[in-house]
Amino acid sequence: MNVLLIRTSALGDVVHSLPVLTALRRHLPEARIGWVVERVFAPLLAGHPDLDEVLPAGLREWRGRPARAEERRELLAFRRAVRAFRADVALDLMGNHKAGAIAFFSGARRRIGLARADRREPSSALWLTETAPARGEHAVERSLAVLDRLGLPAEAPDFGGDRLLAGAGTAAPEAGGEAAPFALLHPGAAWGNKVYPPERWARVARGFAGAAGLAVRVALSPSLPERELACRIVAAAGGAAEPVEAGELPALVHLSRRARLVLGGDTGPVHLAHALGTPVVCVMGPTDPARHGPYGAPERALARRLPCSYCYRRLDSTKACLLEIPPEAVVERAVSVLLDSPLIP
Repeated sequence: MNVLLIRTSALGDVVHSLPVLTALRRHLPEARIGWVVERVFAPLLAGHPDLDEVLPAGLREWRGRPARAEERRELLAFRRAVRAFRADVALDLMGNHKAGAIAFFSGARRRIGLARADRREPSSALWLTETAPARGEHAVERSLAVLDRLGLPAEAPDFGGDRLLAGAGTAAPEAGGEAAPFALLHPGAAWGNKVYPPERWARVARGFAGAAGLAVRVALSPSLPERELACRIVAAAGGAAEPVEAGELPALVHLSRRARLVLGGDTGPVHLAHALGTPVVCVMGPTDPARHGPYGAPERALARRLPCSYCYRRLDSTKACLLEIPPEAVVERAVSVLLDSPLIP
């Protein structure tokens, strides 16, 4: 059986879909498994022992551009690659028209996704041949529900973190004391209202460094706004935080594995760290921790429920849902999670 997974983006959503891959390989060891994913996230899946083929897509790059000859050639090449995989089953893990169309053009006879009422874009169920009702509330459980149509047993989700970029765990040592323990802070996010203010993160860095006795490293992303955000935190932290390059996915995985704790908002790098087995503290507001927080570890999400909380609206600036969370509460939760977590060499 050839099984094609379709979860193109974003990083956190790709991470939340990893248990589907793990379950497929465990129960269908002879299957040939492929995954359609955006090019920017393809390195995360490269060399994964449970995957037979990664099919990178440039859908984000193509979107909004004029239909130039180069883009048309790339799109046609992508469609040929998806078709050449010769999928028997396509699993739509996104619930929208984009994934539904990819499933359709794959040529798979069985195209499975969540039921219409559980989909992000309900009408996109028209692309599918079979649907499954969502079970559970968390995004991880909702993704796993599509396996019900394949008759696979429901089991505890396994992210298979040790199989993600295994070589990144032995990357070349950094200059400046690789062996020293540290906490990693990843302050950026795709939505402005998911970003905890930099002056507050600076207070968290000072409080945490003093209480836990750990250095705090602030991740420098390739994105210019996120790099500027990190630099503002470092400048305001008064020596309690230092910047560290974490641009490419292998570097981010390496740092996350090395860190004693990862701090941040509802953002892909925090979910990735959780999947790798690193303790995290996730500051949340626009999104519901029960649905998108660190799976199986509700104590690792910090939120304040307000009448406007969990709006799932993408806004440009931080709102009350995050501003109601004082830095002292983040420090307290971070120290608690750190003390409750086993020391991993």
